[in-house]
Amino acid sequence: MAHPVPEVDVTDTLVRTLLNEQHPDLAERPLSWAGTGWDNALWRLGDDLAARLPVRAAAAPLVAHEQQWLPVLAPGLPVDVPVPVRVGTASSTYPWAWSVVPWFDAVAAHHTPVAERSAWAAHLAEVFLALHRPAPGNAPVNPVRGIPVPRDRLAERLATLDVPDSDRILERFRDLADAPAWDGAALWLHGDPHPANLLVQGGALRAVIDFGDLTSGDPASDLATAWLTFDSDGREAFRQGLRYDDATWRRARAWALHLAVMFLLHPDEHPGLVPIGLHGLSQALSD
Repeated sequence: MAHPVPEVDVTDTLVRTLLNEQHPDLAERPLSWAGTGWDNALWRLGDDLAARLPVRAAAAPLVAHEQQWLPVLAPGLPVDVPVPVRVGTASSTYPWAWSVVPWFDAVAAHHTPVAERSAWAAHLAEVFLALHRPAPGNAPVNPVRGIPVPRDRLAERLATLDVPDSDRILERFRDLADAPAWDGAALWLHGDPHPANLLVQGGALRAVIDFGDLTSGDPASDLATAWLTFDSDGREAFRQGLRYDDATWRRARAWALHLAVMFLLHPDEHPGLVPIGLHGLSQALSD
């Protein structure tokens, strides 16, 4: 998978212009860049808000999904999530929908010591217990989450990486991916709950963010965070809070290997994902 190239340069001038056009009461707030990922640029807006704007066309529907579904899902979740407080629309200035969301004064979990994350592992399980409910037929479709574990390119990707035990990774992945398929209802899924999307404050889970990959299907792809985020103690606390069978956890572990390798592919563009990937590989191989 090639790293996606931003199609729009989301500058402070552009954000300020959009605010003046569509939400002028927010336009004079202090504005500071908070980061740009694969899909979105984030600009902090004063102390308590942020503007979140897609940087490429493929990401635009993901913002629309958040705008439609987070207000529906948030009331049932035992954690804060970035429900849009304002909605921006496409205009002559900018081609896609965008959002103003809450700013959570917290740190991403991947910047905290792994051992300290066990303290809130059970809380994250409660979040998934509340979220993983049967989804309606018009839930967003995501071709890369909630599906059977992708098998087609892991060997090719490992061949491009200097990763110890690549043969062992591939062998373990193939064994785990052979677990029986999900035969339950299509459940609501976050889609991308790795530790960079889990915010921590004072040693507790503060918020779960970035629902752009929101979809429905097999929960195993969400459960991969058990290996991407936690050590064995945290993983046990997380698993004990949920009600999935062994086959689902085997698929989840296969997903963890798949995603961990993905996180290693673009170290220059996303260096923060590399430690997550290396940790995920180590944990998924050690179990």
